[in-house]
Amino acid sequence: MSPRASRASAPPAANGLVAAPKSRQRQQVTPRPATDPKELVGYYRLMLLIRRFEEKTAEMYQRAKIGGYCHLNLGEEATCVGLAAGMRPTDYLFTNYREHGYAIARGIEPELVMAELFGREGGVAHGRGGSMHLFSAEKRLMGGYAIVGGQIPLATGAGLAIRRKGENDVVVCQMGDATTNIGAFHESLNLAALWKLPVVYVIINNGFGMGTSVEAGSSVAALHEKACAYGIPGVEVDGNDVIIVRDAIREAVERARSERIPTLMNIKSYRLRGHSVVDPDRYRSEQYLQRIRGLDPVARLADQLKRDGILDDEALEQLETEVEREVDAAVEFADDSPEPDPKKLFEFSYATEVPNQPSALPGQDPWR
Repeated sequence: MSPRASRASAPPAANGLVAAPKSRQRQQVTPRPATDPKELVGYYRLMLLIRRFEEKTAEMYQRAKIGGYCHLNLGEEATCVGLAAGMRPTDYLFTNYREHGYAIARGIEPELVMAELFGREGGVAHGRGGSMHLFSAEKRLMGGYAIVGGQIPLATGAGLAIRRKGENDVVVCQMGDATTNIGAFHESLNLAALWKLPVVYVIINNGFGMGTSVEAGSSVAALHEKACAYGIPGVEVDGNDVIIVRDAIREAVERARSERIPTLMNIKSYRLRGHSVVDPDRYRSEQYLQRIRGLDPVARLADQLKRDGILDDEALEQLETEVEREVDAAVEFADDSPEPDPKKLFEFSYATEVPNQPSALPGQDPWR
């Protein structure tokens, strides 16, 4: 475990920014004073599970068990777990393509996620989605989206549907920092604020949109301050602390539920690897990498558990063993799961049967 480190300082505000009204402007969220020790241990175990799962995923990719694009949540475990903990089970979550940790934190079994990464029938999306398109209606994970910002209009539409139906659920829409520069982001936030939709927009700000820094890609580097354009709260959060993330998400979600006020959240959370598993990560300096390694949220929470007398070294080692066995079992399940039957290629094209639905494989007569 790496030594405990202090929280990263927030970046300076952009010059010339017009501040939102005080009732809408919110800054760094502080944690609530008390958390149940058993709950804290549960968060740590889940964060450790995501860490070991993602490390094993990288290994399986190198062994050609996983193909296509693959993006890991290494270093973002506190954000994944805190976000899920701040939501109700009935709330909806839309994510981008960096989603394995969110799926596990949302309660999807690791073996179903690993089997999906392997492209197997036993996967959570029956092998049709892969790394970037995990989906579970049961857990209300409404999919990962490979197109940058593709999830934002859909999440906003889901919020509209909830309001029109008079339901009490909330939509949480996760995205990367560079997504805040596209048109769909601004259009969606405008509509959500205008129509008072129960949507919480969560920026996972790891400092880089692929290889471009936030400062080089956005005229407003403090991304939560973009909320002022729509008169909604903008919140900056330390994403390396699971309790801070949980409480900030919970506050925003319950505000959306009770007051129909959307929130834009800027969660500072740092990825420990490149943008994807094939990214050599040469655009970040060694000094920068050393700094963010010192903020490792898994090591940080382990240190806290030891310092507070909740777990000792033996208990931490036992958890490590349990988690490693669980990850190994997920790989075994994925290996044993069958390949999807090509005859069922179009099985999930539509939720229900439609006229002239495609059914032919490549090279076959589509109308026979």
